[in-house]
Amino acid sequence: MMMSPAHADAVARARGLVSSARRVVVLTGAGISTDSGIPDFRGPQGVWTRNPEAERLSTLQAYLADGDVRRQAWQARLASPAWSATPNAGHRALVDLERGGNLDVLVTQNIDGLHQLAGNDPARVVEIHGTMREIVCMSCGDRGPAGPTLDRVRNGEEDPACLRCGGILKSATISFGQSLVEADLERAEEAARHCDLLLAAGTSLGVYPAAGLVPLAVAHGAALIVANAEPTPFDRIADAVVRDPLSQALPAMVGGDTAASPPPSGTSGPAPPS
Repeated sequence: MMMSPAHADAVARARGLVSSARRVVVLTGAGISTDSGIPDFRGPQGVWTRNPEAERLSTLQAYLADGDVRRQAWQARLASPAWSATPNAGHRALVDLERGGNLDVLVTQNIDGLHQLAGNDPARVVEIHGTMREIVCMSCGDRGPAGPTLDRVRNGEEDPACLRCGGILKSATISFGQSLVEADLERAEEAARHCDLLLAAGTSLGVYPAAGLVPLAVAHGAALIVANAEPTPFDRIADAVVRDPLSQALPAMVGGDTAASPPPSGTSGPAPPS
């Protein structure tokens, strides 16, 4: 797909900012995974836009209080397209950024694990909203891979309980009404204070405290690139605003040949939990 001259200019400005940066913090949202077949939440075709009731499944109070909500949530987890999704060229561009030595921290609002599957060092990834790939007990805190619990659901347990204490199990994600992990937020904020470029990719920048990383970085002197299909509240203070699909725009910004390159060996994508 050919870019318009205005879009090409925006990508060129962004590429110049990336190439001159030495300490980049990336903040990603659902928009980076849409080209992998995972729908976003708040976009025109987002999960919550089309079905506002689905948002209730991600509300902690409703989840803990209502067995029907938990049963629906477990079925939704089983059916998630993320289990068969593979990283796209946008994800791989951020691997190129890391390999070039310029990526400090990658803060993601996504729970799909595709950055790690693409090849980003897990030690550089802050999953600020948790991960769907693990399950946690809300009573005793026991935590482990999602697969065994999803197998229990698949085999007929509609609302599986913790095998250690009998408590309520939940994916290790941050629901509405649930606090972020303080250490993750502190690490993300520290990185934002010390970066020279913040790249916000595929996020509406409407969910706090993650969105607060943007003004924090800018206040400490960082340049800002906003790459998102829809306008965000911070477009007006950005040094470059890119609207092109991230699987095209991010490789063009970073300069690697990621659009044609396959995922790293052994990371072709997660198999559905068996």
